Amino acid sequence: MREAIAQTTTFCMQKGIDFAVLESAQGFARTKFWADAVESIIINNDVKKTYLSLTGNANKLYKAILPDPGANEFTPINTHLQAIKDQILAEVPEVDVSEVMEQVEELLDLSITAGEFVIQESHSQRIDLSQIDFVALKNKFASTDYQRTETEKLKTAIAQKLQQMVRLNKTRINYLDKFQQMIAEYNADSRNVQIFFNDLINFAQELGVEDKRAIAKNLTEEELAIFDLLTKPEIKLTRQEEQEVKQVARELLKTLKKEKLVLDWKKRQQTRASVEVAIKDNLDKLPQSYSAELTV
Repeated sequence: MREAIAQTTTFCMQKGIDFAVLESAQGFARTKFWADAVESIIINNDVKKTYLSLTGNANKLYKAILPDPGANEFTPINTHLQAIKDQILAEVPEVDVSEVMEQVEELLDLSITAGEFVIQESHSQRIDLSQIDFVALKNKFASTDYQRTETEKLKTAIAQKLQQMVRLNKTRINYLDKFQQMIAEYNADSRNVQIFFNDLINFAQELGVEDKRAIAKNLTEEELAIFDLLTKPEIKLTRQEEQEVKQVARELLKTLKKEKLVLDWKKRQQTRASVEVAIKDNLDKLPQSYSAELTV
């Protein structure tokens, strides 16, 4: 336990966090200490993960000692360490966007029950990026001493939104790739916090437009997912042809949901073949701009 505490406090000291300050700090000074500590830890993902790992290990050892009275020696410092950890997770909860595609791959089977196919949205509150006042957000960022904290909050909101959007439409993977590249460059110190924040603002605005595209196209999210599969890579379509592709998307979705997608459909050759035939029959209705090679 002593070794774990020493390792963790040394790490904190290296990041400018001196717990001795708390002995004399009062009121606002104590509040500022915690905010400064969080700002120091979330400098990048590696530092944050290291801190969370160290404090997690220290807390596990502390709990293992309990209820031995010897644990009292470590209670104050462990409480401080966990307070910073709790504030980090409250301000910027962990969101792992790298797992999104695995969820997408599993989505089809998990969404199918007998006689019904529905893509369920996340139980978490739907994030509407279009409701964010980006001018106010920029002003807040410019005037705060805790720019990393504000950046992490925005990054987390975008990550949560991306999970929702990619889960509904696999063709949005390019947005996920772009987001992960931005994070990687920031963590590698290729972008400072101001540049990264501005990039996140621009990206969030871009996502906001994409999030409303189904409404703009007069399609449901499910229909848009099929429409995107039928039009990417980009195919030049007249306005009339685009309407025909939309109709194919609607009819294909209706056919699959009503007749073909049943529980465990992938596990049986007969049901897989039935789904494939239904898809091919609907693809035959695509406009002449689609060659046989494109529809295979």
